[in-house]
Amino acid sequence: MLPVALIHGLIGPLSDTRTVSLLDPAPVVCPDLLGYGTEAGTDPARISIAAQVDYVRAAVDSAAPGARVHLVGHSVGGVIAMAFADRFPDRTASVINVEGNFALADAFWSAQLARKSRDEVHDLLEADRADPAGWLRAGGVEPTEERIRSAVEALAYQPATTVQAMARAVVEFTGRPDYEPLLRGVFQRTPVHLVAGARSRAGWHVPDWALTAAVRYSEIADVGHMVMLEAPEVFGRVLADLLSSEALSS
Repeated sequence: MLPVALIHGLIGPLSDTRTVSLLDPAPVVCPDLLGYGTEAGTDPARISIAAQVDYVRAAVDSAAPGARVHLVGHSVGGVIAMAFADRFPDRTASVINVEGNFALADAFWSAQLARKSRDEVHDLLEADRADPAGWLRAGGVEPTEERIRSAVEALAYQPATTVQAMARAVVEFTGRPDYEPLLRGVFQRTPVHLVAGARSRAGWHVPDWALTAAVRYSEIADVGHMVMLEAPEVFGRVLADLLSSEALSS
Protein backbone atom coordinates (compact mmCIF):
# COMPACT_ATOMS: atom_id res chain seq x y z
CA MET A 1 0.00 0.00 0.00
CA LEU A 2 1.09 3.57 -0.62
CA PRO A 3 2.27 5.56 2.41
CA VAL A 4 0.06 8.09 4.15
CA ALA A 5 1.38 11.41 5.48
CA LEU A 6 -0.61 12.99 8.32
CA ILE A 7 0.03 16.76 8.35
CA HIS A 8 -1.02 18.48 11.55
CA GLY A 9 -2.48 21.94 12.02
CA LEU A 10 -1.53 25.05 13.99
CA ILE A 11 -1.74 23.45 17.44
CA GLY A 12 -0.83 19.88 18.33
CA PRO A 13 0.26 16.73 16.47
CA LEU A 14 -1.69 14.44 14.18
CA SER A 15 -0.13 11.20 15.37
CA ASP A 16 -2.56 9.72 17.90
CA THR A 17 -2.04 5.96 17.87
CA ARG A 18 -5.82 5.50 18.14
CA THR A 19 -6.06 7.09 14.68
CA VAL A 20 -2.85 5.80 13.13
CA SER A 21 -3.46 2.17 14.10
CA LEU A 22 -6.66 2.12 12.06
CA LEU A 23 -4.72 2.93 8.87
CA ASP A 24 -2.79 -0.35 9.03
CA PRO A 25 -1.33 -1.85 6.86
CA ALA A 26 -0.50 1.44 5.11
CA PRO A 27 2.84 2.93 6.21
CA VAL A 28 2.06 6.18 8.04
CA VAL A 29 4.36 9.20 8.29
CA CYS A 30 3.53 11.78 10.97
CA PRO A 31 6.16 14.50 10.60
CA ASP A 32 6.69 17.14 13.26
CA LEU A 33 6.55 20.23 11.07
CA LEU A 34 9.23 22.88 11.39
CA GLY A 35 8.83 24.53 14.79
CA TYR A 36 6.94 21.59 16.31
CA GLY A 37 7.82 18.60 18.48
CA THR A 38 11.33 17.43 17.68
CA GLU A 39 11.72 20.50 15.44
CA ALA A 40 10.56 22.99 18.10
CA GLY A 41 13.96 24.71 18.09
CA THR A 42 13.58 25.83 14.46
CA ASP A 43 14.23 29.52 13.91
CA PRO A 44 10.77 31.10 13.39
CA ALA A 45 12.22 33.12 10.52
CA ARG A 46 12.61 29.84 8.58
CA ILE A 47 8.95 28.92 8.89
CA SER A 48 6.83 29.33 5.76
CA ILE A 49 4.36 27.18 3.84
CA ALA A 50 7.00 26.49 1.20
CA ALA A 51 9.51 25.41 3.85
CA GLN A 52 6.94 23.11 5.44
CA VAL A 53 6.21 21.54 2.05
CA ASP A 54 9.92 20.87 1.58
CA TYR A 55 10.08 19.37 5.07
CA VAL A 56 7.15 17.04 4.40
CA ARG A 57 8.74 16.00 1.12
CA ALA A 58 11.97 15.13 2.96
CA ALA A 59 10.05 13.15 5.59
CA VAL A 60 8.20 11.18 2.93
CA ASP A 61 11.41 10.56 0.98
CA SER A 62 13.09 9.27 4.14
CA ALA A 63 10.25 6.86 4.90
CA ALA A 64 9.40 5.79 1.35
CA PRO A 65 11.93 7.02 -1.24
CA GLY A 66 10.31 7.90 -4.55
CA ALA A 67 6.85 6.70 -3.53
CA ARG A 68 3.60 8.46 -4.21
CA VAL A 69 1.80 9.41 -1.02
CA HIS A 70 -1.70 10.01 0.26
CA LEU A 71 -1.74 13.35 2.10
CA VAL A 72 -4.06 14.02 5.03
CA GLY A 73 -3.98 17.67 6.10
CA HIS A 74 -5.94 19.10 9.03
CA SER A 75 -6.67 22.85 9.15
CA VAL A 76 -3.35 24.60 8.49
CA GLY A 77 -2.05 21.18 7.47
CA GLY A 78 -4.65 21.23 4.71
CA VAL A 79 -2.94 24.29 3.24
CA ILE A 80 0.41 22.49 3.35
CA ALA A 81 -1.10 19.35 1.77
CA MET A 82 -2.58 21.31 -1.12
CA ALA A 83 0.66 23.24 -1.61
CA PHE A 84 2.57 19.93 -1.64
CA ALA A 85 0.17 18.51 -4.24
CA ASP A 86 0.67 21.62 -6.36
CA ARG A 87 4.46 21.45 -6.28
CA PHE A 88 4.83 17.67 -6.43
CA PRO A 89 1.85 16.29 -8.37
CA ASP A 90 3.84 13.24 -9.43
CA ARG A 91 4.36 12.33 -5.77
CA THR A 92 0.75 12.91 -4.68
CA ALA A 93 -1.69 10.00 -4.87
CA SER A 94 -4.57 11.84 -3.21
CA VAL A 95 -5.38 14.57 -0.69
CA ILE A 96 -7.77 14.28 2.24
CA ASN A 97 -8.44 17.87 3.22
CA VAL A 98 -9.84 18.06 6.77
CA GLU A 99 -11.24 21.56 7.17
CA GLY A 100 -8.18 23.03 5.50
CA ASN A 101 -8.20 26.74 4.75
CA PHE A 102 -9.73 27.63 1.39
CA ALA A 103 -9.69 31.39 1.97
CA LEU A 104 -8.61 34.05 4.44
CA ALA A 105 -12.03 33.67 6.07
CA ASP A 106 -10.96 30.19 7.21
CA ALA A 107 -7.79 31.65 8.73
CA PHE A 108 -9.61 33.96 11.16
CA TRP A 109 -7.75 32.58 14.20
CA SER A 110 -4.42 32.71 12.38
CA ALA A 111 -5.19 36.29 11.32
CA GLN A 112 -5.82 37.27 14.93
CA LEU A 113 -2.59 35.67 16.10
CA ALA A 114 -0.61 37.14 13.22
CA ARG A 115 -1.49 40.65 14.38
CA LYS A 116 -0.45 40.07 17.98
CA SER A 117 2.98 40.63 19.45
CA ARG A 118 5.20 37.71 20.41
CA ASP A 119 4.52 38.37 24.10
CA GLU A 120 0.77 38.42 23.53
CA VAL A 121 0.84 35.08 21.72
CA HIS A 122 3.04 33.66 24.49
CA ASP A 123 0.59 34.80 27.16
CA LEU A 124 -2.37 33.29 25.28
CA LEU A 125 -0.62 29.94 24.90
CA GLU A 126 0.45 29.90 28.55
CA ALA A 127 -3.12 30.66 29.65
CA ASP A 128 -4.39 27.73 27.58
CA ARG A 129 -1.68 25.45 28.98
CA ALA A 130 -2.74 26.41 32.49
CA ASP A 131 -6.36 25.49 31.73
CA PRO A 132 -6.52 22.74 29.10
CA ALA A 133 -10.13 21.94 30.01
CA GLY A 134 -11.05 25.55 29.34
CA TRP A 135 -9.22 25.41 26.02
CA LEU A 136 -11.26 22.37 25.05
CA ARG A 137 -14.53 24.02 26.05
CA ALA A 138 -13.63 27.12 24.03
CA GLY A 139 -13.25 24.81 21.04
CA GLY A 140 -16.62 23.20 21.65
CA VAL A 141 -15.16 19.98 23.06
CA GLU A 142 -16.48 18.50 26.29
CA PRO A 143 -13.46 17.80 28.54
CA THR A 144 -12.82 14.24 29.68
CA GLU A 145 -9.70 12.90 31.36
CA GLU A 146 -8.56 11.40 28.08
CA ARG A 147 -9.20 14.57 26.09
CA ILE A 148 -7.50 16.72 28.71
CA ARG A 149 -4.39 14.53 28.42
CA SER A 150 -4.47 15.00 24.65
CA ALA A 151 -4.98 18.74 25.07
CA VAL A 152 -1.97 19.00 27.38
CA GLU A 153 0.13 17.21 24.76
CA ALA A 154 -1.20 19.41 21.96
CA LEU A 155 -0.57 22.67 23.80
CA ALA A 156 2.97 21.62 24.73
CA TYR A 157 3.79 20.54 21.17
CA GLN A 158 4.92 23.97 19.93
CA PRO A 159 6.31 27.22 21.36
CA ALA A 160 4.50 30.52 20.96
CA THR A 161 7.07 31.66 18.42
CA THR A 162 6.06 28.80 16.13
CA VAL A 163 2.35 29.54 16.55
CA GLN A 164 2.91 33.16 15.56
CA ALA A 165 5.21 32.30 12.63
CA MET A 166 2.81 29.68 11.24
CA ALA A 167 -0.17 31.99 11.66
CA ARG A 168 1.60 34.68 9.65
CA ALA A 169 2.68 32.15 7.02
CA VAL A 170 -0.89 30.91 6.55
CA VAL A 171 -2.32 34.41 6.26
CA GLU A 172 0.32 35.36 3.70
CA PHE A 173 -0.09 32.18 1.62
CA THR A 174 -3.87 31.97 1.56
CA GLY A 175 -4.17 35.69 0.89
CA ARG A 176 -2.18 35.49 -2.33
CA PRO A 177 -4.13 36.12 -5.55
CA ASP A 178 -2.84 32.85 -6.98
CA TYR A 179 -4.06 30.73 -4.05
CA GLU A 180 -7.45 29.86 -5.52
CA PRO A 181 -5.96 28.98 -8.94
CA LEU A 182 -3.47 26.76 -7.08
CA LEU A 183 -6.35 24.96 -5.35
CA ARG A 184 -8.31 24.57 -8.57
CA GLY A 185 -5.28 23.09 -10.27
CA VAL A 186 -4.84 20.49 -7.52
CA PHE A 187 -8.51 19.46 -7.79
CA GLN A 188 -8.13 19.07 -11.56
CA ARG A 189 -5.05 16.83 -11.30
CA THR A 190 -5.49 14.98 -8.02
CA PRO A 191 -8.26 13.09 -6.22
CA VAL A 192 -9.29 15.36 -3.32
CA HIS A 193 -11.58 14.29 -0.48
CA LEU A 194 -13.15 16.85 1.86
CA VAL A 195 -13.82 16.04 5.52
CA ALA A 196 -15.61 18.25 8.05
CA GLY A 197 -16.93 18.03 11.56
CA ALA A 198 -20.70 18.52 11.69
CA ARG A 199 -20.46 21.15 14.42
CA SER A 200 -17.78 23.19 12.65
CA ARG A 201 -18.94 22.78 9.04
CA ALA A 202 -20.80 26.11 9.00
CA GLY A 203 -17.54 27.93 9.68
CA TRP A 204 -15.63 26.18 6.89
CA HIS A 205 -15.76 28.32 3.75
CA VAL A 206 -15.63 25.60 1.11
CA PRO A 207 -16.58 27.06 -2.27
CA ASP A 208 -19.23 25.34 -4.35
CA TRP A 209 -16.72 24.53 -7.08
CA ALA A 210 -14.60 22.55 -4.57
CA LEU A 211 -17.59 20.56 -3.32
CA THR A 212 -18.45 19.73 -6.93
CA ALA A 213 -14.88 18.82 -7.86
CA ALA A 214 -14.17 16.72 -4.76
CA VAL A 215 -14.22 12.94 -5.12
CA ARG A 216 -16.17 12.76 -1.88
CA TYR A 217 -17.40 14.99 0.91
CA SER A 218 -17.61 13.39 4.36
CA GLU A 219 -19.15 14.99 7.43
CA ILE A 220 -18.44 13.46 10.83
CA ALA A 221 -21.39 13.65 13.20
CA ASP A 222 -21.18 15.13 16.70
CA VAL A 223 -17.65 16.59 16.37
CA GLY A 224 -16.11 19.95 15.65
CA HIS A 225 -12.86 21.27 14.21
CA MET A 226 -10.65 19.33 16.64
CA VAL A 227 -11.98 15.96 15.49
CA MET A 228 -8.56 14.30 15.84
CA LEU A 229 -8.59 15.12 19.56
CA GLU A 230 -12.31 14.77 20.20
CA ALA A 231 -12.91 11.43 18.44
CA PRO A 232 -9.59 9.92 17.26
CA GLU A 233 -11.00 6.46 16.58
CA VAL A 234 -13.91 7.80 14.53
CA PHE A 235 -11.48 10.02 12.64
CA GLY A 236 -9.25 7.03 11.93
CA ARG A 237 -12.14 4.98 10.59
CA VAL A 238 -13.19 7.79 8.25
CA LEU A 239 -9.65 8.13 6.93
CA ALA A 240 -9.31 4.36 6.51
CA ASP A 241 -12.55 4.25 4.52
CA LEU A 242 -11.43 7.05 2.21
CA LEU A 243 -8.01 5.50 1.70
CA SER A 244 -9.61 2.14 0.94
CA SER A 245 -11.74 3.77 -1.74
CA GLU A 246 -8.59 5.30 -3.23
CA ALA A 247 -6.86 1.90 -3.27
CA LEU A 248 -9.83 0.31 -5.03
CA SER A 249 -9.95 3.03 -7.68
CA SER A 250 -6.22 3.08 -8.43
